[in-house]
This record gives sequence, C-alpha cells and structure tokens, in this order.
Amino acid sequence: MTFADLGLGESVLKALRDVGYETPSAIQAATIPTLLAGRDVVGLAQTGTGKTAAFALPILDQLDVSQKTPQALVLAPTRELALQVCEAFEKYASHTKGVHVLPIYGGQGYGVQLSALRRGVHIIVGTPGRIMDHLAKGTLDLTELKFLVLDEADEMLKMGFAEDVETILADTPSTKQVALFSATMPSTIRRMSQQYLNDPEEITVKTKTTTSSTITQRYLIVSFQQKMDALTRILEVENFEGMIIFGRTKSVTEEIAEKLRARGYSAAAINGDVAQPVREKTVNQLKSGKLDILVATDVAARGLDVERISHVVNFDIPTDTESYVHRVGRTGRAGRSGAAISFVTPRERGLVSAIERATRQPLTQMQLPSVDDVNVTRLARFDDRITAALGQSERIDGFRDVIAHYVRNHDVPEVDVAAALAVVAQGESPLLLEPDLARPVYERRERDDRSDRGDRPGRFDRDDRGERPERRPRTPGANMSTYRIAVGKRHRVEPRQIVGALANEGGFSRGDFGAIQIRPDFSLVELPSNLPRETFDRLAETRISGKLIELRLDTGAPGRGKRDDDRPPRKPRHTSSDQH
Repeated sequence: MTFADLGLGESVLKALRDVGYETPSAIQAATIPTLLAGRDVVGLAQTGTGKTAAFALPILDQLDVSQKTPQALVLAPTRELALQVCEAFEKYASHTKGVHVLPIYGGQGYGVQLSALRRGVHIIVGTPGRIMDHLAKGTLDLTELKFLVLDEADEMLKMGFAEDVETILADTPSTKQVALFSATMPSTIRRMSQQYLNDPEEITVKTKTTTSSTITQRYLIVSFQQKMDALTRILEVENFEGMIIFGRTKSVTEEIAEKLRARGYSAAAINGDVAQPVREKTVNQLKSGKLDILVATDVAARGLDVERISHVVNFDIPTDTESYVHRVGRTGRAGRSGAAISFVTPRERGLVSAIERATRQPLTQMQLPSVDDVNVTRLARFDDRITAALGQSERIDGFRDVIAHYVRNHDVPEVDVAAALAVVAQGESPLLLEPDLARPVYERRERDDRSDRGDRPGRFDRDDRGERPERRPRTPGANMSTYRIAVGKRHRVEPRQIVGALANEGGFSRGDFGAIQIRPDFSLVELPSNLPRETFDRLAETRISGKLIELRLDTGAPGRGKRDDDRPPRKPRHTSSDQH
C-alpha cells in the first residue's frame, strides 16, 4: 500500500515524496481513510508509530485556506510535543499554499500568539492550559472549528488536564470531527470518548514490542555514589553524536550538567524550572550540534524528536516501564539505530526484569569500561587528531623548516620533538588515566551471590570495584618465556590474530603458546624459551592489523618492560612500542 492508495490529494502526496515517505505505517493506513470519510476516531497506538501524520495529513487535505478562523485544533500534553506536531504540519504543508500553523503554549509571550491570531490561522497546536486562557480572554475563536485532535490523551489526563480537555470538547461546535489518540485506554478516556465523540471507529495498532528493535538496550550495575564516575567512563568510550541523560529530579539534572561541563563536555539541563525561551534555545542548540548532551527530567523531554540523538542514558532508572519506553523512544526514531544505557543500583535489579517483561526485549548487562578501554579510546582519538593535522599539507609545510631548525641547533631526535609538541598540545590534563588512581568503587557486590546471608545494605566485599579484578600475571611454565609484540588493544588486535600470525609465519604449533595478555599498546605472549635467531628473522616482517609486531623477549614485569638502553622504565600509561 502507498499513500496514494489512501485517498490523499496531490499536494500532500508531493510533500510526502519530498520527505521520503513511501509506505504508510499501520496506524496511518487504518486512520487516514477513516478521517477522510468524516468519521470520528479513537486510535490506540504507542509513541513513535507515526500517529502525527495519521491525523495531520487528512486535516491538511481538507483545509479551506480561504477561511481565516481556526479550522483545526490539536491538543498536546507538553510544549515540546506541541512544537514537534507544528513542525510536522509545516513539513506536510510545504506544497499547500497559504496554510498557517500556530503553536500556543505556556511560557511563551501572549503578544506573538495574539498577533498571529489576528492575521489568521488555519491550524492551532497547543497545550490545554494556554488554550483555556485564550478562550477565557476571548482572544481565540473556535466557533468554526472543523477538526479537533487529542494527542497522547492519557498523558494529558495524568498531568491534570482532564477538566480543561472536557471543557474544550464541550464548548466547541458539535459538528466537529474528533480524533483521540492514546497509548492506553483508562476508564476516564473511555467515558470521554463515549460522551464527546460521535460513533467513533476504534483503531488499535498492536506492536510486537514497545521499544524499537533498532535500539540496543544495556544496563550497568553501579552504586548510587559512583554513578557520575561511571557516566564519565561511558562518555569516554561510547561513540555518540547527541545524547539525552535522564535524571529523576530537577536538582539532579542541574548537578549532572554542571559536572559534565566541568569535565569539558557541551551539556545543558532542562526541567520544569527552566524558562520556556531558554528551553527552546537549548533544544535548538542540540539540533544544530552546538550542544551534545541534554540532561532532562521526564516531562521536560517528552515530545523531543531530534535526529542527532544516538544515545539515551537513564542516570536514574524509572520505576515504571511506561516512562522507560518513552525515554528510550527519544533515540532510534523512524528506523534509525540508537543505544540506551541504564544505571541500576543493586537494589533496583528487579526493575530490569520488569522492563524486559513489559517490552518483551532483553536488556544486556554491560561491564564498566576499564582504564585500558578508556586509554585505548583516548589514544585512538589522539591518532585521529594527528591524522587530521597531517591532512593540512600547507600548514604542515610551513612548520617543517621550524622543526628542522630546532633539530639542527639542539641535536634532538625528531621523535622527541614530536613528543614535546604533543605535551604542549595536551596541556596539563594527562592523556591517559593512571590505572591505580582511577579505579573507584563502582558496584556494591551482593554477598548473597555466594552465600545465604541475604542483601545487607552497606556491607561491601573486599574487592568492591564493580568489575572483575585483573588477574595477577602468572609465572611462565617450564621452558616458556614471555615475549613482547608491538600491537595491542589500540590496534584492535585479538588473541586469535596473534596465534594465527605467529603460527603461520614463525612455524609455531598450538601447543607452543601459553598465556596471552593484550595491553593498550602492546601484548605479552608466552612462547618457548630460547627461540632461535631464525625464528626472529622469519617474523621480522610479520604484521598484525597492518603493524609490524617487533617480537622480542620481555625482560621486565608485564606492563613495564626494560628499555633497550639504561634509562629506567616508564609507567604503563606512557609505554609505546615505538620507543623500544
């Protein structure tokens, strides 16, 4: 089925072709012909199913642009959703000349709204409270209203708008066509539809899951006190474009945003205390890329539809599954992929099971990114910065003579000059994390995993770090020694690649290999002791992930290694195979 099969006019169809819509969703295919036929509709559908187009397209198709008084009114529970619906109307009306759409909501000055109403408006999208204000002041004329839509009706009732909605339904023309959309059908909405709608057709869209299959959903067990440190680690290693972080309270959102800004991230908070002009400016900055992270409460983020949102983080996991679905629905919109990460304290483990049952989708437990993971990411980004700079050939040429002059006059190797310039570029912030200093308490271990003592809040295991302790390096077995190769995590190497390369090029059998430890910049491999020079020669040109492995005996402790000269070994975070 195509949109042309639904009976829509050419101007609307042309707009749909412009935005790339080809096939109607289930709610659109069922609702559009019914509304075009003049029937009232009760639509039961989850958010993200395309219900905005389901009512917007038939309304636009039937508008009389010569009539200057409002013909259609859409009631939405929040300012953000009202603005989103307005944008959709304007997009679908791009080939319908003379259509005027006006958002009306609290927090915006009356002057702008009054001026637009005086000029003439065809479609109004507003929140019930501000619509009631205009009706009370006599500044909004709905006597010639033809269409009335209640979008997310269950949310409007939850937010206390039931009386306002019923007043608007009762005080508008009885001949109007009404479309009511809701994710659920509580008794109040059932009664309202029976009282104010005329023989409505009930359309139910059943979804296999209540969260999109394009969204990867994960959770992390973390103690309450360590959530901020965990968030910082995740931001380091996740490749995100735009992100919404959900906090339970206004104060939490402000605190998170402030701490993220102090760490160098572009972040801002929106909640009920933020003035509407500031909220709109913040959302626009998120859309344009001037802002990367939005920290929000549930109500403040409802209705947000920003294509850049690749990740949603539940800093505080919601206690009801419906809120979880709405939060996660801010990413993975319209078939795009997305990621959702939820922080779960040990006492909140039961919420994960409840969410899985409600959404019929599994949540995967993730491990907190380790220090090595963070350092690998930092090194990769540092590499990218160097690569990008090398692409600026004209600027590079200008500095070559400067560096050559310094090398000649100070008798310093070029690699040391490059390292010194990296220090200057990095500033005071260390490029890599210190393993022994950046290992906070991330998870309160539950002793009942191994005993029947039960959950004792406040009791910790000896190793309470929320991640599996790193095993102590074992002493190589008899006739085995530890060798170092110059590829590691940063080169995305895996043990099977090491075994395969050494076995193929060096003539080793599977039994010749012992333990393999992959570190950020290098790896340690147990191989037979006293390898002959011929083996080293055969492996001289061997590469893994495009890099020479530079096999040599490791003469120091794992992670340190003894330098080829007499200088003392550097700490692990400064180790680089290119320096040996």
